[in-house]
Amino acid sequence: MDDHQTQDLVKELVHRLISAEPGGGGRDAGGALRFAHRLLSSRLAPAVLPDEHALAESIKRRLAASGRPDDALAFADLHSKLSARSRPASLWPLLYLLDSLSSHRRAAAAASCLPNLPTAAPPRTAAAAGGKPASRASGAPPGGVVLVSKDPDNIREIALREYTELVLDETEVSEAALVRDVLYACQGIDGRYVRFDKGSDAYDLPDAVRVPSATRTLVRKLCELGWLFRKVRGFISDNISRSPSNAATEVGTVAQAFCSALQEELSDYYKLLAVLESYSLNPIPTPGSDSGVSSNYLSLRRLAVWLAEPAVRMRLMAVLVDGCRGLRGGAMAGAIHGHAQHGDPTFQDFMGRLLQRVCSPLFEMVRSWVLEGELDDVFAEFFIVGQPVKAESLWREGYLIQSDMLPAFISPVLAQRILRTGKSINFLKVCCDDNGWADAATDAAAYVGTTTSRGGLGYGQIDALEALVVEAAKRIDRHLMDVIHKRYRFKDHCLAIKRYLLLGQGDFVQYLMDVVGPELSEPANRISSFHLAGLLETAIRASNAQYDDHDILDRIKVKMMDHGDGDRGWDVFSLEYDARVPLDTVFTASVMKMYLKIFNFLWRLKRVDHSLTGVWKTMKPNCIVSSPFYKEGTNIRSQFVSVLRKCQVLFNEMNHFVTNFQYYIMFEVLEVSWARFSEEMDSAKDLDDLLIAHEKYLTSIVEKSLLGERSQGILRNLFALFDIILQFRSHADRWFERIYELQLRLDCCIVS
Repeated sequence: MDDHQTQDLVKELVHRLISAEPGGGGRDAGGALRFAHRLLSSRLAPAVLPDEHALAESIKRRLAASGRPDDALAFADLHSKLSARSRPASLWPLLYLLDSLSSHRRAAAAASCLPNLPTAAPPRTAAAAGGKPASRASGAPPGGVVLVSKDPDNIREIALREYTELVLDETEVSEAALVRDVLYACQGIDGRYVRFDKGSDAYDLPDAVRVPSATRTLVRKLCELGWLFRKVRGFISDNISRSPSNAATEVGTVAQAFCSALQEELSDYYKLLAVLESYSLNPIPTPGSDSGVSSNYLSLRRLAVWLAEPAVRMRLMAVLVDGCRGLRGGAMAGAIHGHAQHGDPTFQDFMGRLLQRVCSPLFEMVRSWVLEGELDDVFAEFFIVGQPVKAESLWREGYLIQSDMLPAFISPVLAQRILRTGKSINFLKVCCDDNGWADAATDAAAYVGTTTSRGGLGYGQIDALEALVVEAAKRIDRHLMDVIHKRYRFKDHCLAIKRYLLLGQGDFVQYLMDVVGPELSEPANRISSFHLAGLLETAIRASNAQYDDHDILDRIKVKMMDHGDGDRGWDVFSLEYDARVPLDTVFTASVMKMYLKIFNFLWRLKRVDHSLTGVWKTMKPNCIVSSPFYKEGTNIRSQFVSVLRKCQVLFNEMNHFVTNFQYYIMFEVLEVSWARFSEEMDSAKDLDDLLIAHEKYLTSIVEKSLLGERSQGILRNLFALFDIILQFRSHADRWFERIYELQLRLDCCIVS
């Protein structure tokens, strides 16, 4: 459709509308057409949303409500057909035009009925106020009805002026002065009329100042912002305006960042107050004042609109200040985070900006700890705390989590990973003297797309933080396991402890029993540990243990336990293994004490087995046949053989018991536990897994060897059996010694 056709259609529409109006034939059609063209060529747009469906439904409901259901159905049918043909163009402009024309006609029809309405008393005019009757406006309809919308006699302005005069009669303070004092109060400054009352803890007008109650209430409401400002500014002053010595012990970097963020928000607040103060210099217009007065004036109600949004932010800051008072570090960040759980986007944006600044020092501590192992926490704000300990206790006791400093946006599982990652780095630096962790940390940061420099992480990036921690922990723990297994040969040392302290090296144990047995039969206070160390070296050289690594053999030492009167060497003798750094993290003093307990039990069992072997050597057949009693008469010989048979039966029962029990300990307990421990040792991903696997291994041996708390009764009975076997060996030795002495005497008598 070209422009000429459009103009012709508009002209035809204007002529039809003018002819349809009653008495419209005499109207200027040319002027109406020019007005229509001016409207169509302008950029005016209705202040409604262009919703075609909603407008069509509104028209249908209006037709149905006015008793025209057939017209409503016809309109719906025509609208659907026209919509199908005009797609994708919208029919909303056309429907809006038709609806506006219909509304205009209804309004004109209603205006024609105004003279028939009941009469009403006209408002007072200036003449009426002076006692004279008010003259009816020229052209006004009879019956006293006044068209207030036109207001030819300025009746509204006159009424407003009268109201203003009444208000001024009740007020002795101008509104401009109150506005100025409210602005002062919003800055925490006492004004001429509005001052801070310490008794009521609020800004208020004195009772002596005469103002309307509505004005007094509005001033109190506006001055609440000043009260909130005083609280926020007081918190900032208390935490920043301190001497350096006190600040180091009472503030901290997180509190300083919080105060800095609050100060930045107050800077925007100060800018707003500066703009409002410039507006307050403009006079407030009154009814009848000159029309040249600036529109940028500031009244109390306008001030209420200006300060509505700043009051919301200031109230939130005051709530945060109250909630954070007395807190520091992660506890403060967690308290602020608790207020950020809100559905208002504006609220969330404000809290996001604030927490970004507040949590910056905390995330920097996490980054430094995870990637560098540095605990840069001068003010004790971090949820990880370090304490001075020995190297062997560094992993278990050197670093701990302070639950009260753990913010809510960091889960306990993530906190444990953060703790272990930093501990691994410090363990490598302090105990292993290794620097390979730096490359692992750099690779982890590059893998997740972050940087190792400051400021790489912040609030709202918990997923990125967790990804960095998981990747850094995986790489650093893998490097730590390589150092422990390859450089410090952890598995070889565990195997050495099994072979020597748990008596798994059979030939070594046998040689050791043979060489130290006579020495240990002496009283404990007569035995020299240096002499026993020499015997230990002899046993090592006489067995296959001599082919072990010299570093391992040098760690095996003799230990004499505390002894009392009557103790023999068997009661105080033991072996120990010198586990040096970093292996002493696993083989701690308490762990080696448990190994000593197991060694003493196994050493006692081996002593019993060795004693039975000695009994067998004494009672073997060739020794019995060579006995003089065996060669005597029938009566003596039968008694001797009967006693020997009983001793051999008893020996067989003891040997059977000890052999089976020893098999159970060495194979069912030690070997099975070692096999499981070896599997868990190879699959351990970090040092904690390795410690747990070793603890399970040691606990399994203690419990299955009847050394646990629940097996104390059985253990006492077992030790009693061991004592009986040792007594049997002692009696057998003495008996055969007497036999040999008797044989020597007989031989001497025969010779003589």
